[in-house]
Amino acid sequence: MTTAYITDARVQVHTLAGHIENAERLAAVQQRIANEPIYEQLLKLTPEPISDAHILSVHTQEYLNLLKWTEQQNGVQLGADTYALPESLSAARLACGMALRAVDAICSGEAENALVAVRPPGHHAVPDMAMGFCLLANVAIAARYAQAQYGVQRILIVDYDVHHGNGTQEIFYEDGSVYFCSTHQSPWYPGTGLLQETGAGKGKGTTLNLPLPAGVGDSGFKRLYAEVLWPAARRFRPHLMIVSAGFDAHWRDPLGGLQLTLSGYAHLSRELIRMAAELCDGKIIFVQEGGYDHEALSCGMLNVAYALLGLETVYDPIGAAPRSEPSIEDLIRRAKAIHQLD
Repeated sequence: MTTAYITDARVQVHTLAGHIENAERLAAVQQRIANEPIYEQLLKLTPEPISDAHILSVHTQEYLNLLKWTEQQNGVQLGADTYALPESLSAARLACGMALRAVDAICSGEAENALVAVRPPGHHAVPDMAMGFCLLANVAIAARYAQAQYGVQRILIVDYDVHHGNGTQEIFYEDGSVYFCSTHQSPWYPGTGLLQETGAGKGKGTTLNLPLPAGVGDSGFKRLYAEVLWPAARRFRPHLMIVSAGFDAHWRDPLGGLQLTLSGYAHLSRELIRMAAELCDGKIIFVQEGGYDHEALSCGMLNVAYALLGLETVYDPIGAAPRSEPSIEDLIRRAKAIHQLD
């Protein structure tokens, strides 16, 4: 089994001292993976920056013009939480290029699966606006690229970040060729991702939101995957899977209130890899999103690498979550009813 690993230190020019989404996040991941023996087993690939045409496959011309304007400024805020430096657009183009390079590797047969260690993240970026530390919609652009370049007909995107992937959802909300599933804390930032948001028009029924109360952890996630995601994925039958891999649902993350452990995250990753093996010849790409406890983030990404390589190793130096989990019985019942999964 060949696992592609795509990362690039050149994106680190996009960083702001004192901001929680900074270069140290990716540096922690890169160092953790590079110092492990499995690093030699990974197929290291070099990305290229994406073009305007790639950006415009999901974003508006007006928003691209705004991003180009930031290249001439001395650092600006794009909304309350997202910064842009003169170098940020170039970094974002390269970051998104990592996801496209993974698509190339998988769809050409160069690799069976892929791990993309990247920042800035992308799942909050909407067509016309930066949001939630995200400049470009990395995963959404990669999905559009897979469709346009390789004729991939059906793509399943699974987002296990603690925050709802509102950008990804908005981009594909009326598109039946992309199935989007998000498990996220609710109520929480950005306030979207209600159970009743299921898609519209041709995309009706291809958005699956599983909004979770604070405190849900390993047990709840295992049930959601087994009882809701698996039957939904089998019904959709994707040709490619892309995972928005956010590790801020870990119990120690400062920006969330869910209670996944590193072992719990590893279980989810293995379930998704097993899902891809059954449904789409193992074609799966994990793309880094959030995660602001650097140890949890870097160990989480390392465990994804283990899983993609087919290894049973799980590294969890942090350990068990501190609190008991709330019941999600009603959520499972309602989700199965709304999506007709009984």
